Amino acid sequence: MRLQKYMSQAGVCSRRKAEEYITRGLVIVNGEKAILGQSVNPKEDEIIINDKIIEERSELVYYKLNKPRDIITTCKQDGESSILDVVDIPERVFPIGRLDKETTGLILLTNDGRLSNYLMHPRYEHEKEYAVEVYGRIEDGELEDMRQGVMVLGKLTKPAVINRLSSGKFAIILTEGRNRQIRRMVEAVGHTVKKLKRIRIENIMLGDLEEGEYKPLNKTELQGLFTKLGI
Repeated sequence: MRLQKYMSQAGVCSRRKAEEYITRGLVIVNGEKAILGQSVNPKEDEIIINDKIIEERSELVYYKLNKPRDIITTCKQDGESSILDVVDIPERVFPIGRLDKETTGLILLTNDGRLSNYLMHPRYEHEKEYAVEVYGRIEDGELEDMRQGVMVLGKLTKPAVINRLSSGKFAIILTEGRNRQIRRMVEAVGHTVKKLKRIRIENIMLGDLEEGEYKPLNKTELQGLFTKLGI
C-alpha cells in the first residue's frame, strides 16, 4: 500500500496533506525518511510522523466546529494556536480543508481520510457558503460582478451565488476554494472584508454553534453528506 494512502486511511490526515508531510521529510519509515510513493506494510513497518507512531485507525468520527478568529487550520508555527488546540476529542482527528486565520465558522474534523479526499478534490465542486461583511456599502453592480466572476491572481473566478443581506453584508456560495478567494474577490471590486464566516459545507450547517464550540455530526447530517458525495 502506498504510504500516503495508508496515512489517509489511518486517520492521520488527508492524502494530499500526507504527500506534503512526506515531501517535507516529516515521515519516518523504519528509521529512515520516507519518500513519496513509497510502499509500506502497516503490519510490519514502523511509521512515525512528528515523533508519534502511526497506529491502525480507531472508529471513524465526524465533528463540526465553529473555528474562532486567530486560530490556524494548518501546521502551527511558534506561538500560534492550532485548531486542534481548541478541541478535546479522544480520537486523532484532522481538519478537512482550511480557513484563514482571520476567518471564523464551520470546519469539519474527522479521522476519515476518504471523506477528506472527496471534499477536498477540486473536480467535485462542492458547495461552501459564507456570510461576508465589508466596510461601507457594497453596490448591486459590484455584487453582480462577483456573481459573474472577477479576476483573482490572473484567473477568472467561477460564477457564484450571491444574496444581499444588508447594505454591507451578503452571503456567497462557492464551488471552488482558492486561497483567500473571497477576500480577493471583494478587493477586486474595490472593498475590504470586515468579517468573514463560513456557515455551510454542502448540507452541513454551522447552526447555533458559538466560536470554539464543536459537536459530532448527527446521523441525518452524516447520511445526507455521504449521499451528496456519492460515497
